[in-house]
Parts: sequence; C-alpha cells; structure tokens
Amino acid sequence: MDKKQLAEKVVDTMYAKDYFSQWLGIERVKIEPGHCILKLTIKKDMLNGFGIAHGGITYSLADSALAFASNSHGRKAVSIETSISHTEQLKEGDTITATAEETKLSNKIGIYHITVTNQKNEKVALFKGTVYRTSGEWFPA
Repeated sequence: MDKKQLAEKVVDTMYAKDYFSQWLGIERVKIEPGHCILKLTIKKDMLNGFGIAHGGITYSLADSALAFASNSHGRKAVSIETSISHTEQLKEGDTITATAEETKLSNKIGIYHITVTNQKNEKVALFKGTVYRTSGEWFPA
C-alpha cells in the first residue's frame, strides 16, 4: 500500500466511527499524507441567536481536518493545542471548505494550518493545530 492509500485507509477508518463529523455532514474532498480538504454546508440548526453560523461549526470542521491530516501518516495523533480566528460570518446555505496543510512534522509533534473558505473562496477562518504523535500505529504490521 502506498502513502496515499494508507492516508485514505486511515481517514476511512476514523470517519466510520466519527459520528460527530458524520452528523455535521462533512464531506471528504481530498486525502493525502499530511493534507486534507473537507467541506460542509451550513444548515439552519447550525445557526446561533444572531442568525449566523455558530463558531463551533467552523471550529469543528477545522478540527476534523486537523485530525484527518495529522493521522494520515498511519501513526495515531491527538491534538494538544488549537486556536482559531473567525474572519467572516457565515449564513445558512453557505458552503465552507477546510484545507489542512502540514507545516512541521517530527517524531513526536506535528503542526498544521487549516484555512477555511466559503463558496466565494473568501477566507472565513484561520486555524492552527499542534498534535502529539503517539507510538501507536493505525494498522500495525
């Protein structure tokens, strides 16, 4: 199995038990080692009292992108620090896309930047995540 196939197998395995990402309606667009693209559409039940998307929706999409990208090498990784800046509001019907890019990978730590854009390709959130890479493998030999 090549690295791309491994990345897809890991994410398929994670997504199968990731009921929250499924509930959000997250679609996997692209999965590669250290990189992934996810998207979802803002639904009425994702709006807050201001009639705009709850910040937790954008955060959750970016967090899922972090999880999938950081585990895609086949080693189990868990987040140890995350932050997000919301730069634009979102309305019902907007489609948002999270693109995760690996910026640093060592034996124990991975750092990822996730950019969230809307259907107009405008940046709506900027997310940074740091993960701890355990010694556990998704598919031990």
